[in-house]
Amino acid sequence: MSTAIKEMDRIELINLERLAHILKGLSIAESETLEILLDKEAFRSIDQSLEELDNGEGIPIDKW
Repeated sequence: MSTAIKEMDRIELINLERLAHILKGLSIAESETLEILLDKEAFRSIDQSLEELDNGEGIPIDKW
């Protein structure tokens, strides 16, 4: 069996029509959240901020 066929066995197919329907149904907030989750740099920044918060390393709002 060729490598291309073996690779196809591991790929999950996506129904683009269904995906488009789901994306169109998202609220503005859900759409913006999805954008952040897909943006690796933004996601890392939020993740780092949450870690700092858990470690008590946050900056109080009155000192911003």
